[in-house]
Amino acid sequence: GINAEYGKQWYQRRVRAVSDPAFFNGCHNNPAFHKLLFSLCFFHAIVQERRKFGPLGWNIPYEFNESDLRISVKQLQMFINEYDKVPYIALRYLTGECNYGGRVTDDKDRRLLVSVMNRFYLPQVVEDDTFTYSPSGDYYAPSEGPYEFYLEYIRSLPLIPNPEVFGLHENADITKDQQETNNLFVSILITLPRQASGVGKSPQDVITTLANDILLRCRLTFLRRK
Repeated sequence: GINAEYGKQWYQRRVRAVSDPAFFNGCHNNPAFHKLLFSLCFFHAIVQERRKFGPLGWNIPYEFNESDLRISVKQLQMFINEYDKVPYIALRYLTGECNYGGRVTDDKDRRLLVSVMNRFYLPQVVEDDTFTYSPSGDYYAPSEGPYEFYLEYIRSLPLIPNPEVFGLHENADITKDQQETNNLFVSILITLPRQASGVGKSPQDVITTLANDILLRCRLTFLRRK
């Protein structure tokens, strides 16, 4: 989910620049930098997680990765340090059109990527503490605080995000769940034997026995807890 993808960037130290205290507090305008950094990481999590929705998310599943985020983070700090006012237009162009957009080959996907980017690099993110990324208000940029303050907020995010945060209708979850269920059954079918052996237990019997054993252990564990 969103919080897991966010966690890779913050408390799992996947992008060292984000978790480095010297870098995190090394901007002459830390309040603006912290909020826009948080917003940028949110954007990265959104474009990654949209792939789970199949064609509803992206026409083509692009391999956005930490290198895209890393260069965008460094550019963000550089631009804030070099300009008196945050150059939002330049940042949106570099991040949306160049760093992430350089991977996008479909014109509709590029338009979508730029539209999503425009939701996260805005003056309101810095200036308005009531600004939210979703209509429900569950997702927002926390007010200025230390590094750990942002980690606590990330841990508090819902484990199963609502499609609204991706800019999708709530029915988009139906398509995603159907796709995940289909992938699950395809994986199960791959483990089934093509023909049964005449000696001893067949692989299908072994799998059934193992599944029943796991189910029994889970049931006993829940009964003990009760």
